[in-house]
Amino acid sequence: MESLIQVKDVSYSYQRSGNLQGSRALDKVSLAVNRGEFVTVVGPNGSGKSTLAKHLNGLLLPGEGQVLVDALDTRDEARVWDIRRIVGMVFQNPDNQLVGTTVEEDVAFGPENLGVEPAEIRQRVNQALDLVGMGSFKEHQPHRLSGGQKQRVAIAGALAMQPRCLVLDEATAMLDPRGRKLALDTVRQLNREQGLAVVLITHFMDEAVLADRVVVMDQGRIMVQGTPLEVFRQAGALRKLGLEVPVAVELGSRLRRLGWEVPEEMVELEELVNYLAGLLSGKPGFPAGRRPDLSTGGKPTFPAGLDKQGVRPDPEIQVSSSPTPLIKLEQVSYTYGPGLPWEYEALSGIDLVVEQGDFLGIAGHTGSGKSTLIQLFNGLVQPVSGRVMVMGRDIWLEKQDWQSLRCQVGLVFQFPEHQLFESTVFDEVAFGPRNLKWPEERVSKAVTRALEAVGIDTERYARVSPFALSGGQQRRVALAGILSMEPSVLVLDEPVAGLDPQGRRELLELLIRLNRERNLTVVMVSHNMEELALCARRLVVLNQGRKELDGPLQEVFSHQRELEDMGLGVPEGARLVLGLRERGIPVETGALTWEEAWTAVTKLL
Repeated sequence: MESLIQVKDVSYSYQRSGNLQGSRALDKVSLAVNRGEFVTVVGPNGSGKSTLAKHLNGLLLPGEGQVLVDALDTRDEARVWDIRRIVGMVFQNPDNQLVGTTVEEDVAFGPENLGVEPAEIRQRVNQALDLVGMGSFKEHQPHRLSGGQKQRVAIAGALAMQPRCLVLDEATAMLDPRGRKLALDTVRQLNREQGLAVVLITHFMDEAVLADRVVVMDQGRIMVQGTPLEVFRQAGALRKLGLEVPVAVELGSRLRRLGWEVPEEMVELEELVNYLAGLLSGKPGFPAGRRPDLSTGGKPTFPAGLDKQGVRPDPEIQVSSSPTPLIKLEQVSYTYGPGLPWEYEALSGIDLVVEQGDFLGIAGHTGSGKSTLIQLFNGLVQPVSGRVMVMGRDIWLEKQDWQSLRCQVGLVFQFPEHQLFESTVFDEVAFGPRNLKWPEERVSKAVTRALEAVGIDTERYARVSPFALSGGQQRRVALAGILSMEPSVLVLDEPVAGLDPQGRRELLELLIRLNRERNLTVVMVSHNMEELALCARRLVVLNQGRKELDGPLQEVFSHQRELEDMGLGVPEGARLVLGLRERGIPVETGALTWEEAWTAVTKLL
């Protein structure tokens, strides 16, 4: 195939403050992207993926080596706009690339700068917004959209320029499952039908399996590349880099170790479900076509580790049944821009209770009201109707000490590392307690406890700049800044978005430990069903500003069709088990994680 982009022995170093040698982000990287090819790039945080992406359209220029885009050298200043017309770029954080006052203006910005005729601009804008499911938002103001909606607009803006290659740098990280699927289906369709080359940087292995080629990076170098099958066969090497392999690959490997002849080319979960259904339906006692026993009225049976409500019993912690919950919302509604042309009802008639010691997950499609809901918890926004009770007090009816309230209900926003601003890690974590006028001795103890809680060595990092840390470490420091104020409730909005698999695991394990060992009440917003299945005891699902589901995990995830209709889904473990039952295999339900699904399947094997 003919190359569209050629990266030849490229090295690049970032200049660190006070460090003349800098940090080498790329180290003699060579890569070709062919016309019409779909390439995914995976690797741990800090491996050089985003730096490589910015070289592909000349946003960064090589320190050594050369990058050619359709034979144009990215160092040639006279051809820079030609290069960026060929290679479109979508970043992880959409706020960094939205410039228009309306969605329509923003998507038109690129074609206008290319000198496209107005009639064609309108056509391109309409087509691009329809492709990403945002056609009805043309007159909306971008800054009033949710994070996922903003990302769709950013993707539409790149598509409107009709590039020959589209580079997506973690562009699906903030999208809900339906939004991710819609975005990926769109770029795959353009890739197949119009020959659009795609470079997708991702931490999601289920996205990587869709590509023609997978490139694995670490420490600024390309470690492995090949077809998805060739790369994911090297599961051990990927795990050493802190990466994951698709569930189908992992379970297929386990089955082969047990002696079953599972084809190695299976990399997608649906393929594994079909294979297992065929294998199990042919076993003695499992005739083909036999339906599961639903004589119990369709009620699920639960694997070991889950009680009859589908909840993992945890003797270390007791969720309070006190008549005075920590947070209580009564018929709460909230409207953005009331009385204005862009008036939008974000929440309607919400009733919600958060008990002491709970680990509550909040899920919902992009724009469902999740972020608005958690901002009600500590008075960052005021409802247009209803009551918000914190520690038994109506926060808007009675005179309120807002500083004290926001210490009790600590809120960690999306990309919390963007909240860092102090010169040292110690000062960053001490900022809240010092504003509370605590004595310096108490501040010092609070900082030490908070850093220990998040796994940051105080002696080693206290005097280091937070901006010299890795992305995962910065996120831990931001979390410590909230914990240092000793909140009663920790509220997190998409806390692991953008982290590599190892970083996600470590941060989720940290939250579980804080909840169990410190009895800290945790509320976590997430699009990722696997994350919620690992952490939460209870799940609330929002849909178009209304509370649709609220209950124990297993009860909520049993509503698979309803969740899919709302643009969500169920964890992969539940998908595997439910898929088998749909095909007539009487596997016990109740599994949420794929490890629990494995336990259920091996009982039949």
